[in-house]
Amino acid sequence: MTKRIGIGYDVHRLVPGDFIVVGGVKIPHYYTCLAHSDGDVLLHSICDALLGAAGLGDIGKYFPNNDESYKGISSLILLEKTNYLLLENNYKIINIDSTFIAEKPKILSYVEEMKNNIAKILKIQKSEINIKATTSEKVGFIGREEGIASMAVVLIESMK
Repeated sequence: MTKRIGIGYDVHRLVPGDFIVVGGVKIPHYYTCLAHSDGDVLLHSICDALLGAAGLGDIGKYFPNNDESYKGISSLILLEKTNYLLLENNYKIINIDSTFIAEKPKILSYVEEMKNNIAKILKIQKSEINIKATTSEKVGFIGREEGIASMAVVLIESMK
């Protein structure tokens, strides 16, 4: 059985608002993401990593930001559709390691809920999902709270 690694990255600009969505969790915040979908950088980076590992392209190929059917869509739905593409191509997920990058908000108290959301959608164990968070030490656009980002690395395996 062949194992494959994928990496994903996503970034969104922040604008005044009431909340951000990270890992499918609505977190109160004085900014929100400027995005076509719900702006969930964590799930977008995971989708990109999964698609890349399977050699299927990237998130924009399947969920373009100029397609009105994806306007405001929950990224949990995008993750579910991504998982379907993996299964359709005979891949299973071994593990996910991700990092959320923002000055604020702190997400530690939301990580278990995020892992629950991701595990349920992908039909994997929570122990196969890791979510970390860091700041950029007030450097750059993230440090100035102009945006947030996320990176993810995944390992998948062929079921053939």
